[in-house]
Amino acid sequence: MKNLRLKAARAALDMSQAELAKRVNVSRQTIVAIEKGDYNPTIKLCIAICHELGKTLDELFWE
Repeated sequence: MKNLRLKAARAALDMSQAELAKRVNVSRQTIVAIEKGDYNPTIKLCIAICHELGKTLDELFWE
């Protein structure tokens, strides 16, 4: 399942996949895979992404 909420939150901040990846210490390919729904990130990574995007876990990852 694609994570369009993550992609939208990142785009709203005019942040590239590469920039987000650098900020959370993963590869750009990891961010791509999360957005495409091909990778289920750890809770630690989810929290780091939320922190960088100013969102909650509910807003980005949980239904």
